[in-house]
Amino acid sequence: MSLDLDFAVNHSGRPATALTRRDVARALLAVPSGQALVSLPDLRRELLAAGNPLSVTFWESAKSILARIESGVATVGDVQRWLESSGTEPILLTRSYFVWPDESERGPVATEMYERMVEFLEQRVAAGEIDADALAAGDTDARHAYEELQDRWLGTPLPDGRVPSVVVSDEQDQELFAAWDEEEAFALSELRRVLEGLPEPPFPAADLRSAAGRLRVTLTQTGYPGNVLRACAGLDDGILPERDEDLWLAVAAGISAPISDLPDEEDAARFFDMEGELSHEDSILASLCAIHHADWLAAVTALARYGPGVLASPERIARFIADSEDIDVEPDEPEDLEATEMLFTAVTPLWAHLGIVDKAEVLTPLGWWGLPKALERAWSAD
Repeated sequence: MSLDLDFAVNHSGRPATALTRRDVARALLAVPSGQALVSLPDLRRELLAAGNPLSVTFWESAKSILARIESGVATVGDVQRWLESSGTEPILLTRSYFVWPDESERGPVATEMYERMVEFLEQRVAAGEIDADALAAGDTDARHAYEELQDRWLGTPLPDGRVPSVVVSDEQDQELFAAWDEEEAFALSELRRVLEGLPEPPFPAADLRSAAGRLRVTLTQTGYPGNVLRACAGLDDGILPERDEDLWLAVAAGISAPISDLPDEEDAARFFDMEGELSHEDSILASLCAIHHADWLAAVTALARYGPGVLASPERIARFIADSEDIDVEPDEPEDLEATEMLFTAVTPLWAHLGIVDKAEVLTPLGWWGLPKALERAWSAD
């Protein structure tokens, strides 16, 4: 593959006379940096001959970033910022914290809006509202104006009423939810497959009745753990299921798939305080939400296989997950083990309040019977 004017034309889909700095920059980045450096003078001469010389500042910036890439000192951020300094490249992360999806992950809406943004920026360059040379030179004011221009466009309705930032975010959310649902459905099928090969634990009626009685008291109390358990099960309206089994399973299921957040309206901005710290309860809910379906599957199926009396401490659960044959993991990554263990430190105290484990973090007959049922309930909910 040779980097010449024909390559840049084919790469961008534009004629030589219409190539923008962004087009040339993307073509340069599409080949090895050493090859791009060697080809740079010839490409510049070809564009000059085609009547599209670009600018001295652009070519100098291109030579500088390519040399830094070749020597291994340029960061990904450096390269992205140089590409953005072309004057028509959408900023990856805007001041309003809007993030464009990676090119390979853009859906139809994100692709359309991205192309619209590029077209908008090209119009602004043609109108003289964007100084690409100043951007390439690292001018702070030019960069600030460039960022504000893009933020305004992202938040301004198009003629058809759509707001670019909103519709892109909505599409990403829909894709995320679809992927989540697919992952959950697969985990549920695997859970049922494993449970089919295991004996049905006996129903611990007395233990369930005792645990449900304690749970009803806990759920009426303010503070931890009552507030967290209510949020997990979505019981903030104060109405509790009448049947002990329904109540216990709802709360146990909520631990593996929290339904709601803490109803602390006066502290609604706590997640957006970049310098503040999460409360103890918020940290617990965040940990619960961060545990993957595969980790829940591996942990619960391991406990179901071993039965009552097995140690279910966070450290032991992390090892169960690492050694699981039900999921594909690397078993000997210390960082992964430590991270999993830290997440499950939020789980086992809540399990203890439900009688799933005892004070020594050992699985109880109630936990052996109820954990698989609770997980199946969590993943079967509409």
